Amino acid sequence: MSARRPVILDCDPGTDDAVALWLALASPEIDLRLVTVAGGNAGLDRTVQNACAVIGLAGAVVPVVPGADRPLLGGFRGDGAVHGADGLAGIGLPPGPPPVRAVAADAIRTMLREARPGSVTLLGIAPATNLALALATEPALADRVQEVVLMAGAWGEGNWTPSAEFNAASDPEALAVLLGAGIAVTLVTLELTAQALVTPGRIASLRALGGGACLRTACDIMAAVPPSRRLGGEGHPLHDPCAVAWLAMPELFHAVPAAVAVDLGPGPARGRTHIDRWGRSGAAPNVTLVEALDADGFFALLGGRLARLP
Repeated sequence: MSARRPVILDCDPGTDDAVALWLALASPEIDLRLVTVAGGNAGLDRTVQNACAVIGLAGAVVPVVPGADRPLLGGFRGDGAVHGADGLAGIGLPPGPPPVRAVAADAIRTMLREARPGSVTLLGIAPATNLALALATEPALADRVQEVVLMAGAWGEGNWTPSAEFNAASDPEALAVLLGAGIAVTLVTLELTAQALVTPGRIASLRALGGGACLRTACDIMAAVPPSRRLGGEGHPLHDPCAVAWLAMPELFHAVPAAVAVDLGPGPARGRTHIDRWGRSGAAPNVTLVEALDADGFFALLGGRLARLP
């Protein structure tokens, strides 16, 4: 196995964030150095509590640092219809260890300053506020980053507004900062995550693996998320773990270069990601766009890895 990849994971738990955190903790390819938290899917107090509880249930020791309670402009609006008022669809977890008394952007910069050039992966599965603040306030640290992997955006319709995906719509300016930072960016969009469809049958298969409290709780959380009308009511997409799986087992995916721009206007298209895979805009590609997934392989990876946790 190649050397483990040092990762800073920025999240806003969130049902799928919880599963993504467990997958990251259970994947030997990932050396999870730091977890930073934004207030996207629920208020910041709640998302920080959830991140600590998820890590605590796994018995892991990873610093959790609170970050932005609002985007660069405006305010966050949580998605209670999917994640519930508590962010975890009402599935209670024991309290985890307390968060670190620090600020996420500061903690990210500190870790990058101490890193070798091109060595750290930034994994963003939340509105990109914390990551953008860190890099915008010390741009020279961009050379420490190997790759930025983001669950954000959509080719077509959104899941938060008709035009935009939740993370992109929640802080489009922050996403634009990362896309313009001159760093390798990999983008996992709604079209990709729709292929990771959680169905009752897949949950039953995961439960049959046995495992410990983390896998059982992950199944409980997934079972509590309502099916997506956007995907015909057959199940719901498991967004954020797809970005983790890209780091753990990239051979499950097919990706292409693309040029991406974010709509920053005030109208109904705000947060829309304009994705050009065919060079029609004349813009140079600025992302690796993950466009296809081996869904059976993904769920086999997810179950096999989570079954290793306590």
